[in-house]
Order: sequence, then C-alpha cells, then structure tokens
Amino acid sequence: MLAAGYKMNIKPETCRRFHELRFLNAARGGGTESQRLVFSQVQATGLPEGLDALVITSDLQGVAQLWTHGGQNVLLGIAVADELARLGDAGTIAVPERTGVILAGDLYSAPGGDKRGATGDVREVWTAFAEAFRWVVGVAGNHDVFGTEKERSRIESLANVDILDGSRTEHDGITLGGVSYVVGNPEKVGRCEESEFFAALDLVLEEAPDVVILHEGPNGDARQPGNVGVRRAIEAAGAGLVVCGHSHWDEAFARVGQTQVINVDARVVVLTR
Repeated sequence: MLAAGYKMNIKPETCRRFHELRFLNAARGGGTESQRLVFSQVQATGLPEGLDALVITSDLQGVAQLWTHGGQNVLLGIAVADELARLGDAGTIAVPERTGVILAGDLYSAPGGDKRGATGDVREVWTAFAEAFRWVVGVAGNHDVFGTEKERSRIESLANVDILDGSRTEHDGITLGGVSYVVGNPEKVGRCEESEFFAALDLVLEEAPDVVILHEGPNGDARQPGNVGVRRAIEAAGAGLVVCGHSHWDEAFARVGQTQVINVDARVVVLTR
C-alpha cells in the first residue's frame, strides 16, 4: 500500500457562500426554469505548497449565458470555469495558476437546458477548466461522453488533465484516485456491472490516495442517500477524503468511519488554507 503524502482535513464549520451564478435547468414537467448555482468557500488543512486552492464540483447539468461567447448559452461547466477564473484574477479567490480542479462527473445538459437527464459530450467543459487552471482531475458521470476514442485520447493527452477510472495520478504531491460511472445495466451509457465497479474501487483504495473521486458515492446519514456498498468499502479501507456527486445532499459534508466525504452535486466548493 502506498503511503498518502497529504492528509487533507476539511473544516465544514468554516463553509460560507461567496458567489452565485444564474443558469437555466430543465423543469419538471417540461421547459426550463432559472436557478442559482451556489459557490462556497471552505477552509482545509493539508494543501501542499504551490497550491492555494482546490475547486470541487459536479452535476453541472444546465446552461448559462456567457458574454465571452457572444451572450450565447453554453454548458454550465464552461460558465463556471470562466466565472471562477474571473474571480481568481480579481482576487476574490486564489489565482487560477495556483488552483487545482476536481470534477466528479455529470457535466452535460441539453443545449436548451430543457431536457432532464440528457447525455452528451463534455469535452468542452474539461477543456475550459484545463485552459484556465493549474490542473484538472476527475471522473466521468453516467451522463458524460467524450466523443470518439480518438477525441477522448486528445483530452487525456493534455499534461494537466486526468480522467480516472480505476486509476491514480499525482499533482503537486497530492495523490488522487477515482472510479467513473455508476453501478447499473452495462448496456446503458455511463453504467457498469457491480462487480466491475467494486473491483475498480478496491484497486483505487488499495493505493491509499489522498483524495478518492467518485461519481456515485457512499450514503451518509439518513438524509444523505448513496451506495451502501461504496460506504462499506470506504469504511473498510479507511480512505482519507472522498469527493462524490450523483445523489444530491442538502448538507454537503459527512463522515464515514474515519473518512471525510464531500458531496458536490449541483454545487461549487473551493477549498482554501
């Protein structure tokens, strides 16, 4: 087992909202509705020298107007990358050059933001973060695709990008491991056999990364739904920090055994010193 280099400890009591971004999301029953994406800042210990912040987000399923794109609607994740970079350059948060990004999946929306559960290409979102920030590491959600095999390989070939699935990487001394997709019918996009998913998760946990990134995460308390099998695996391994999405939690933070879990479904969290 590899020793973890940095044990990050999040302090949920320091969480504060510092920004909001309006976007369009698919309404129940059809059409769209205007919503607000909340940006929160949380203090954490264990960030290495050279890295002043970590942006963590997932399930950005909507569209937003972006003036750098002529006021046209773009995938919400592109607008988030642009807004975070602007806030960093303005001094509101850490500068992009000293900020890493963790993406926990589901970054696609129908172009009009009017269809729930749409599946599609998220390469533009990953590219937007990669162009603006120090590095981008994450997993694919069950609504994410990356174009053809050749097109995906172009994204993965970028020096500051890692899309994880039963694999591990390292940036600025932080080790990150992750498993993409969710448990389900493997004939459907973004789903895999339970045995395959947990084999990949066990492989990641055996390497004891500082951060484990999942789309489908563990359950927390009674109001924090998730995968019970994932929870058992994390409890048994004693993982450090787990990042996930997929199932929305009103309260983003939980503790599973000795492990801190942060669920960033439809939220943006910036970890700072």
